[in-house]
Amino acid sequence: MIDDLYSARILTLAANLPHAGRLPSPDGTGERVAKLCGSRATVDVTLDDEGRIADFAQDVKACALGQAAAGVLGQSVLGASVEEIAQARDAMSAMLKSGGEGPTGRFEDLRLLKQVADYPARHASTLVSLEATLDAVNAALAARTRLAGAA
Repeated sequence: MIDDLYSARILTLAANLPHAGRLPSPDGTGERVAKLCGSRATVDVTLDDEGRIADFAQDVKACALGQAAAGVLGQSVLGASVEEIAQARDAMSAMLKSGGEGPTGRFEDLRLLKQVADYPARHASTLVSLEATLDAVNAALAARTRLAGAA
């Protein structure tokens, strides 16, 4: 059963992490750590004028499942709004914890990780990159609001 969890598709996603690294001048940064296993994601974003992700970089140190989730995220995140990321995170959490179907739209490929629901110890590492991305976008939006208020 554990072999099904680490399918060739999952391992391919884990090995090919789009947008790996850090941005030199991000609008916002988010970092999350999965306490149980130590998986960590640091995400930098820049936003366009509409508050959508214009540039993205991620530094992810996680198990293959966390890396695979980050791989799907990296393939689809450019152009995403804070609402889309929050919806994906909520749908992913529901898929893992309460039998939900998983994300739709641009982040639908996260459904490839549906079998992780049977492994509660892996839930946090699978969510770490999405949560860090949401934190980064929220930090960027907050910074933009502060700057607008100071002007």
